Amino acid sequence: MPLEHIAMSGLMPAADRRQAGQSLRKQVPRSLHAHWSPPPARRDPVDILIETGRSRIASLLPIRYERMRASAFGFFRGSAAIMAADLAHTPISGLWVQACGDCHLANFGTFSSPEGTPVFDCNDFDETLPAPFEWDIKRLAASFAIDALSRHLTTKTARLLAAAMVQAYRRHMQELSRVDPLLAWRSRVDVTDVLAGIEDAKLRARELRRLHEASEAAHRGYPRLIEKNKHGWRIIARPPFIIPLSGQADDTHELVARSAFASYKLSMPEERRILLDRYELVDVAFKVVGIGSVGTFCAIGLFATPDDQTLLLQLKESQASVLAAYAGPSIYANAAQRVVVGQRIMQTVPDMFLGWTQDPVDDQQCYVRQLKDSRLALIGADLAEGALAYHATLCGVTLARAHARSADAARIAGYMGSGSAFDNAIASFAVAYAAQNDQDWRLFKDAVEAGQIDAREA
Repeated sequence: MPLEHIAMSGLMPAADRRQAGQSLRKQVPRSLHAHWSPPPARRDPVDILIETGRSRIASLLPIRYERMRASAFGFFRGSAAIMAADLAHTPISGLWVQACGDCHLANFGTFSSPEGTPVFDCNDFDETLPAPFEWDIKRLAASFAIDALSRHLTTKTARLLAAAMVQAYRRHMQELSRVDPLLAWRSRVDVTDVLAGIEDAKLRARELRRLHEASEAAHRGYPRLIEKNKHGWRIIARPPFIIPLSGQADDTHELVARSAFASYKLSMPEERRILLDRYELVDVAFKVVGIGSVGTFCAIGLFATPDDQTLLLQLKESQASVLAAYAGPSIYANAAQRVVVGQRIMQTVPDMFLGWTQDPVDDQQCYVRQLKDSRLALIGADLAEGALAYHATLCGVTLARAHARSADAARIAGYMGSGSAFDNAIASFAVAYAAQNDQDWRLFKDAVEAGQIDAREA
């Protein structure tokens, strides 16, 4: 499986690779990463949003824009294309990783491993592509600064949260650069261990209790999403966010979804196909997903056995990464394959049903994974509410582990160093970019008020 544009360092000793990373500081000093100012020819952010919206389902764009209008952080979540263009004008270290591409704090969360163990990891790879390692770090750091300021915390607190995330990333990358590659590859973030480390006893007890309850609920299936009636198993309609496709007068979308699920099987390893063949696709529904993805085609497939065991898979359209114009296009002609390969590289425990559609006559490229359980995902979200600094550290460690799987951990560690110079530089960038994001958000709201953009509730 090729790693696209990533040039591996060869079998040099780790000490030599750390020294090579340290030498890069002469070409790109770490202090340069602190600076952000819009380039003279910076594109209008509203124009970028309108342009990226042209490839989406037009009727859903008002929902996307309304979610972005709600807060500076909501706008940030939906404006990965804007920041990608901005990052292209910042200093480049030359150290490449398989990047998340849309790396912000809401794209980390808890999910179950195939063994049922809750793990914490990156969980959104729609924009994944090889890119400079600092692009993910800068976007993640900016997300913590923007989130803090949205909560009316001080600029100092916003800066400290961003620095805490970078420090955790830097220290964990140092650790990973010194261990057996196989151990580094297998390392994961166990949520139970993470929550047990929270210093606040009340918060720790609450989160451990909620994790247990969410895990138990997840094992019981999806009672709020599916039901069995006299016609068999069905997905419960929740318009306008979940709309059944079966039994409609116009069956075009149902046929597209069913055809895509059938095509997806071709990308699965044979042993997974054997498992999937024990279920039958019995219902499909359209689903409106998160801020960044609203407007792309997304469907839920309900699979069932003759003995009433059920499985929910999510099919989601993939388009070109927002990084492609600046980091180079993917070597994969199929955008969904790009997403799947990126996820398999970055996640320690990728979804066992992860795959992509392979219909050569269909220009709609989709990937498939198990539907994430929102009850488990909320563990990470609520932890962010109750322990922001702890959450920042957790995300930093997780991103370092994800990056180290594709890149040269020793070289990245050597570049960042053992002091706080890199942490402080990225924290300064994060605060500066938070101000830029706020300015862009206000321009966006002005465009809505002027009628240039239609933003409204579903």
